[in-house]
Amino acid sequence: MHRSREKMDVEKMEALNQSKKKLRVCVATCNRADYSKLAPIMFGIKSNPDEFELEVVVLGSHLIDDYGNTFRMIEQDDFDIGSKLHTIVRGEDEAAMVESVGLALVKLPDVLQRLHPDILVVHGDRFDALALATAAALMNIRIFHLEGGEISGTIDDSIRHAISKLAHYHACCTRMAEQHLIAMCEDHSRILLAGCPSYDKLLSSHCREDYMDTIRSWIGDNIQDHDYIVALQHPVTTDIQHSIKLYGLMLDALISFNKKTLILFPNIDAGSKEMVRVMRKKGIEQHPNFRAVKHIPFEQFIQLVCHAGCMIGNSSCGVREAGAFGTPVINLGTRQTGRETGENVLHVRDADTHKKIYHALELQFGKRYPCSKIYGDGNAVQRILKFLRTVDLNEPLQKTFCFPPVKDPISQDIDHILETQSALSVDLGGTNLRVAIVCMKGNILKKYTETNPNTFEERMFLIIKMCKDAMRDAVGLNCRILGVGVSTGGRVNPQEGVVLHSTNLIQEWSSVDLRTPISDALGLSVWVDNDGNCAALAERKFGHGRRVENFVTIITGTGIGGGIIHQNELIHGSTFCAAELGHIKVSLEGPECSCGSHGCIEAYASGLALQREAKRLHDEDLLKAEGMDIKLSEPITAAHLVSAARMGNPKAEAVLCKASTALGVGIVNILHIVNPSLVILSGVLASYYKEPVQHVISEKALISSQSIKVVTTDLDEPALLGAASMVLDYATRRTY
Repeated sequence: MHRSREKMDVEKMEALNQSKKKLRVCVATCNRADYSKLAPIMFGIKSNPDEFELEVVVLGSHLIDDYGNTFRMIEQDDFDIGSKLHTIVRGEDEAAMVESVGLALVKLPDVLQRLHPDILVVHGDRFDALALATAAALMNIRIFHLEGGEISGTIDDSIRHAISKLAHYHACCTRMAEQHLIAMCEDHSRILLAGCPSYDKLLSSHCREDYMDTIRSWIGDNIQDHDYIVALQHPVTTDIQHSIKLYGLMLDALISFNKKTLILFPNIDAGSKEMVRVMRKKGIEQHPNFRAVKHIPFEQFIQLVCHAGCMIGNSSCGVREAGAFGTPVINLGTRQTGRETGENVLHVRDADTHKKIYHALELQFGKRYPCSKIYGDGNAVQRILKFLRTVDLNEPLQKTFCFPPVKDPISQDIDHILETQSALSVDLGGTNLRVAIVCMKGNILKKYTETNPNTFEERMFLIIKMCKDAMRDAVGLNCRILGVGVSTGGRVNPQEGVVLHSTNLIQEWSSVDLRTPISDALGLSVWVDNDGNCAALAERKFGHGRRVENFVTIITGTGIGGGIIHQNELIHGSTFCAAELGHIKVSLEGPECSCGSHGCIEAYASGLALQREAKRLHDEDLLKAEGMDIKLSEPITAAHLVSAARMGNPKAEAVLCKASTALGVGIVNILHIVNPSLVILSGVLASYYKEPVQHVISEKALISSQSIKVVTTDLDEPALLGAASMVLDYATRRTY
């Protein structure tokens, strides 16, 4: 029984291990440089077969004879290469680099589809790596990017940052690189500050006892420690001609300096062919002081850099790995501008002759500097493996970005005028002409008021003058005027910007084209609509109508008007007279209306109708109430009627009751026709009518409509805000 129990426990453990899926990791290497960073990780993955399954893809210059066929060292390290992709288009110019990326993108999908990795490990900033990241991202494969966030001052920066934006996880080498990735809105929880993987090997193996054997095998027998130079210069693809010039000056300086020099061929970037041509023209390969090579295994290269008297060129090895040994470095040109360096690096940004470089050699050669560990402490691989163990394949594949908070749109800085987009708003009333500057939030930043002239010419002149004054003031208010919105009484064709027919309150205002003269004078787009429709638009954008699909706005002012929003759209009607709510008949034989008919809502409930009834009661000496004082010289208005009713005057109460009932019945008709979910009252009489109208609805509407709510507007200037909303919605490409 005991043995049987042990057997069952073993079987359970085996089943548990089988149920835990190994992470299938694909490591793609493109050249000798990135393999030096990827190899330690590959060894780490390979040494944990219970947790990881390693696939290796080789492409780029690894497979080119001129660059040493460096894929062989991967095989010598006993890695099984799953795929070899010939992706380099020869030519060593800008076009060849682009074609190489395209060729890689053509070949990679088949390989990635066959290998089907859970995660792809990509290093650095090479164009081959960009092709890898692009293919993986489009094929929904998670990307783990090494050495993102660094700055080197060339096109490599753009490629590196592009790969970072495609990558799901990041392993960076320095604290500054980590901060750069965070500034690029990458998720902090997916950034690992690991250090450079190559440091794991170089910090443990650079002090080998047989290092002199390595040095002599590459440079010659008659050589001493710290008495030779390592040179490695690559082209800068954004300034190839300058790279070639600087390379030639470096060779001249090295020839004059007369020290043994190990020089490596440049990489495969555009311009490398011309640099090799310069090297051969100067006879470097035959020169007794030089040894020109295409490739050196990384472990041996470490020994050579560690014990060199100086390293010169623009390789990242000079500012990264060489610092760990305190080897003096001369960095030429702009290729590593922005990299973090130790005190061992002396920069020569530009030179017209070789003398400046020669002088730098005199300053640096033979010195030793304190060892720097900016880029790592020798523990990068174990951190990376620990991070890979935490990757949750059940998490959403779509990466998210951590954007910083957006500033308030109202900015006091003229450089941020897009944050203060505004409209000029014009309201044409029977008495006053008003212009306002209205911002996106619906705040009226400045308002101008003048008496509305009686003639068309004077009115148009004043509108344009007031708008020009407002535009001039808008500069000081840090506003960008997007257009002009006009609210006016009467029937309006908003498509043409024409007032078709006006009310009696505005003279000489029929068949008037408002859009053309205002637009021509101000150089701005112009929108025009009826004041009732504008009130509805104001509620939809700034008031109670926000996020309400169907509602009605009713203006209770001098007249009765309004607008209807149905399924988020403003209803204009076939002849632009929809929502003439004041002219809904509530009686066949009622008082005469301004439209010439009888029994309209406006004839009962408008300010003019109430003023008419107030005058009638005053003339009959029936308007007085206890505590109410009316001066003889004071004109009688609807306000006197409301005051008398509130003080208990039964005649005034009866008039207002009839007016409220008429308005309520008219609104019930609206509810039964368009079935809105909300009624919004605005205008000077809105607060008085709210409760009576709600009462009429609860008594006279169909049961399905009795619960519809009546509210009063919170907006002080619905006509101005509605006119502004036309501009702001159109100009910012929103629906109207």
